[in-house]
Amino acid sequence: RRSARLYTPKCNDVEVTVRTRREAAIESSAIIRVVFTKLIGQVTPPTHGTMRISSSSVSVAAAAALLASSDLHDAARCGAHAFSPAARSPSSSVGGGSTMPSDGRRLPFAVGGLGVVGGGGSSRPLTELNESPPGETAPVEVEAEAAPAEEAAAGTNGDDPAAAATIVAETTGEKSSLNGEEQKTTTTVVLADAASFLKPLPDSRSYRAIRLPNSLVALLVSDPTTDIEAGSVHLRAGHFQDPAHRPGLAHFHEHMLFLGTEKYPNEEEYEAFLSRNGGSSNAYTDMEDTNYYFNVAPLDHDDDDDDDEDSEGGPAAGTGTSAALSGALDRLSQFFISPLFSEDSVERELRAVDSEYKNSLASDTWRNYQLLKSGTSEGHPFRKFGCGNYNTLTNGGDISGEIAESSGGSNPRDDLVKFWEDNYKPTNMRLCIVGRAGLDDLQKTVEETFGAIAPPPPSVDDEAEEATNGDSSGKLFRTEHSTYGGVRAFDASNLGLVREVVPVVEQRIIKMQFATPPLEDPVLQETRPYRVLSHLIGHESPGSLHSLLNDEGLINSLSSGVGIDTSDFSLCSLTVSLTKKGMEQRERVLELIWQWIALIRSAVEEDEDGLMARYHDEMRQMSKVNFSYRENGDPTDFSSSVADLLFYHEPSRVLAASSMTGPFDAEVTKAFLERLRPQNCIVTVWDPDLEKEEGSDVVTSASGTSSASASPWQEEKWYGAKYREVRLPEEVVDHWDNPKNLDSRLKLPKLNEFIPTDFSLRCDDDDAAHAELDEPKGADANEAPGKVTPPSILIERPGLRMWHKMDRTFRVPKTSLTMHLTTPNIYRSPRAMTLNRLYQKVLRDDLNEFVYDAGVAGCSYRVACLPTGYRISVSGYSEKLPHLLDVVTSRMLSLIAEMKEGPEAHPGLALKFEKARQNLLRQTKNFRLDTPYETSSYISRMLVEDNVWHVDNYISEMEGEYADSHPLTLEGCAQVAEECLRGRGKVEALCMGNINEKEAKEVASVIEQHFLQSRPLAEEEYPQFRSHKLPTQAEAVRLFGPDVESSSIPTKIEDVAHSESEANNAIQVILQTASEHELGYEGTGTLELLSYIAYNSAYNRLRTQEQLGYIVSAFTKKTAGSANAFAVVIQSSSTLPGVLEERIEAWLESFREELVNMPEERVAMEAAAVVAQLLERDMKLSDEVSSAWGEIVSTETLSAKKNLPAFDRLERLADTLTIGKECTSETVTAKGLKQNMIDFFDKYLLSTSPERRALSARVYCQKSKEEYEKNVGKPGVLSSYADSRYLKQFLSISAPAPYWI
Repeated sequence: RRSARLYTPKCNDVEVTVRTRREAAIESSAIIRVVFTKLIGQVTPPTHGTMRISSSSVSVAAAAALLASSDLHDAARCGAHAFSPAARSPSSSVGGGSTMPSDGRRLPFAVGGLGVVGGGGSSRPLTELNESPPGETAPVEVEAEAAPAEEAAAGTNGDDPAAAATIVAETTGEKSSLNGEEQKTTTTVVLADAASFLKPLPDSRSYRAIRLPNSLVALLVSDPTTDIEAGSVHLRAGHFQDPAHRPGLAHFHEHMLFLGTEKYPNEEEYEAFLSRNGGSSNAYTDMEDTNYYFNVAPLDHDDDDDDDEDSEGGPAAGTGTSAALSGALDRLSQFFISPLFSEDSVERELRAVDSEYKNSLASDTWRNYQLLKSGTSEGHPFRKFGCGNYNTLTNGGDISGEIAESSGGSNPRDDLVKFWEDNYKPTNMRLCIVGRAGLDDLQKTVEETFGAIAPPPPSVDDEAEEATNGDSSGKLFRTEHSTYGGVRAFDASNLGLVREVVPVVEQRIIKMQFATPPLEDPVLQETRPYRVLSHLIGHESPGSLHSLLNDEGLINSLSSGVGIDTSDFSLCSLTVSLTKKGMEQRERVLELIWQWIALIRSAVEEDEDGLMARYHDEMRQMSKVNFSYRENGDPTDFSSSVADLLFYHEPSRVLAASSMTGPFDAEVTKAFLERLRPQNCIVTVWDPDLEKEEGSDVVTSASGTSSASASPWQEEKWYGAKYREVRLPEEVVDHWDNPKNLDSRLKLPKLNEFIPTDFSLRCDDDDAAHAELDEPKGADANEAPGKVTPPSILIERPGLRMWHKMDRTFRVPKTSLTMHLTTPNIYRSPRAMTLNRLYQKVLRDDLNEFVYDAGVAGCSYRVACLPTGYRISVSGYSEKLPHLLDVVTSRMLSLIAEMKEGPEAHPGLALKFEKARQNLLRQTKNFRLDTPYETSSYISRMLVEDNVWHVDNYISEMEGEYADSHPLTLEGCAQVAEECLRGRGKVEALCMGNINEKEAKEVASVIEQHFLQSRPLAEEEYPQFRSHKLPTQAEAVRLFGPDVESSSIPTKIEDVAHSESEANNAIQVILQTASEHELGYEGTGTLELLSYIAYNSAYNRLRTQEQLGYIVSAFTKKTAGSANAFAVVIQSSSTLPGVLEERIEAWLESFREELVNMPEERVAMEAAAVVAQLLERDMKLSDEVSSAWGEIVSTETLSAKKNLPAFDRLERLADTLTIGKECTSETVTAKGLKQNMIDFFDKYLLSTSPERRALSARVYCQKSKEEYEKNVGKPGVLSSYADSRYLKQFLSISAPAPYWI
């Protein structure tokens, strides 16, 4: 199923007959190519079992010896799966598992939080969590490129006899293969050694790919400099493998693996171990895949818990691998050796999955994904319901019952065991680990942990497997429709449709999805034609489809790419976000889309001057540049992604993944483009106004209409999406497929002038200059080892402070330029804030055509309107960055001048302004549809923070009676923006990366010229944001009366979820502590440690044991003005907020007992884990820039007496938690830290403490609205923003100074 496209040789010196069955010849030759690429060059596709081999790199004898040592009879499949350009943007999850609402392989090395997509595990936040539902995202390309074949061969020791001998030795063994389905070796086999890996230039890690005797393939990554170690297991089994009678079983199975194994039966053991070692874990279930991943900090201690086997000669003993990584791998490996699936855990976790399902009922992302799946052909697994709920997982059970069997269902445990036995075997798994230890030590640890997994049973005969697959003979795309018995997910019966959907939130979108071959198809792997086609379809330069529609005010955005990719089909998508005007003219929009596709088709078919090849080569060039200078990313994301990619790429090429694109292939491109036809398409329209129309108000074109208004409304079974659909009329199909005339404004883009060519490093030039003067090279000679030198002040004068640091560490030709223009004018009123946001949107819209090519070429810009001012940043390859900065800043001012001239002089800008107003209004109104737990956080902030504008204030500026009488205008917007950008202000700026002092001063000149032409901002004018102190019990009695005296949380704020389809309640209990300045370093450190320990305790008690809700977390909450609080949040579909509050209070009581009874050794470990997170070093240049800028910008509103950034803040904070450190004249001890936490708890969190300042923020779903109404007017209950405003006048202000000054 996973064959590889083979290459043409330069010469044919040797002919070898490979003894295989005819149908296995392709797979066997793919295996040979994997082994021989380094040794003997290239091989041709075999014919009738014959393989021709070019021996230009090594001797014929060496080639023959290698062949003689390898028995390829019945060899298992091997291939280079093409990496999908559609990247997931998974959510930060608070425990539990999650199925993905889209496929597309995960982006390797993607930047993101550790909590990507649900899982039986959880991601630990040190600050407030922020979850968003996972969903299908705009396509993202991996900008990387492999070296040409000749260069790659030269770089892999192809001419080295020793290397050849190594390869021969590595491939010796009985029936060995990459996938290992016939593996019978008794020792570990090295599939790729460190020297053979194709790596980016900055990559100093060492790599080794191995196959264990049980056939498990693993990638070992040694990085002695990493502060985070990580591991991931990827399995080729997802919800496509769910049995028909238990939808969602794969997802549920993923949850259950976290809840105990024979070796570690305690449900909390895995998470508790990771927590004690500064780590976290998670997992996701996809259509055909499941991924488990974790991270730990390699702490400088052993795990001394009495119940921990590592301290008693476990895997860590006698190896160089850290105890943290060894212990984590040991625990994770048990998932695949001896999971328990205990009866008690099964029943409880069934309810957790049901809660997860209900959390998504109001999500358009999940609704749309399942609606697409439900329209698939019967018999194809894409149609399945992947998340599952209590009813489906128990085969008819009712969640209101005590157990499944007594409520009409059955226990799924037997099916869980069968699913594990059928799918969780080494040949179906890939492992990737990143650790500090050397490769030999990492290999030993993997052998001692994952080597204990039972080897797979004998393979099923190939003929039996072939009978389940479709016939691929004679097809260009051989893997298409070949996996699931030839059943097509999409065929003529469910293509050529228009589907109209009523969304939950206000959005107007047209999405066109075309049935295309799987991206792993060998024909597509080599040239990846979808990349250049997607690039052209989604291009935003002048003359593009995007440009034309945008200029007419019809669209907000346009994107294209492959959104879903499976083993036997993919869906190529074109998505357009429309304005109201655009939806009214949707037929015209659709016509223009098809004209654009026709223009591209004609360019491909009539490409006499080779323009398409040049587009393709541009993308190859940028891929090569991006790969060459790609920096190491987060080890967790890396291991999770690469474990997946190991199935589809040779290990030595897995780092390059989709970067290895071959030359342009016109015929393959034409064949792929042929799929972009109306009859092969589903056109989905999301419009909140669909229910209002009667059919007559749909604008039609000369060729008819694509409306489904004549069809009845239907409701999708699982998530309740309201939709209707109709088959496209033949005349519409013909009109779209063969447009008679193309709009003369449509033109293909020019070649990209922003592609960089200068990759020289300023630090090398500077070092050469220093060498001439006999000065030390590189960093400051007096700098302590491992100490990072912060940026230094280059310019300081009234109104401007410029910081600069030339990079010598990461050595990449990239630069970041960031500035913050502080002004009091932006947030002075809701109107001013609204107009500045509109200016930001108009600017982005206007600049897009100017800077689009720069973005494609690796340079980006951002202009953000914040309450304290404007933040402007440009980053990317150094060569083109100064020009980009000049373009952006110059246009910011010229745009204001044009807007001031009014709509008559600039009708195009007037269109952009009105589009921006409509979008901002829509987005602001949609904010009210946030999930209940997010709403609870918002309403609490509206009470706690001083001088904040409510969402209704912004809406009233754009809609309603006041907005009608005082409309927002283009000229008014320009005037307000000018006051903020050209009026009184001050600038903090940072130039960092591949930039020297002279160039940084030139940047300062640009800033001064454009933005600092007025007098500097006085300190008294700095914008200030502060927080109120919540009332104590005694203060609440004085405010609300004696009725609240008996309540441990006397102040409550309540609201009702805006969405009618929202089925969840939520609560956030906030326990305010002293301000940062009052707490100081020691108090702040105590709060961080307390919150860190509390997270697991709250999660295990309130979520795992009591099953109150899927979303549960405890964390440190920070509000404006350096205010701190400890917060607990729960979102529940089964329990009212009042009951949730009681359970939180009960947990707090038990948590105090945990602290009292906690061994000092455990306190020391938890403290060390927090320290490890605080001291985690920056992994790449952008990380260091972000860290430095965060410290600099935190001083923006401070007095000049105390406005130097505390670049050592985290180190000093870590000192307060580091055992043995001298801090505040005392030595830090575990005993002291424990007592500090107990004292802190008793002062701020204890229900009977006189200093407790508590708030309960409750949000009710619509079905619980009566409970909300019962509480309106009760003492201590705030039921509206007006109530909050009234209470604020009685509350004092918390000191705004931070703890570090």
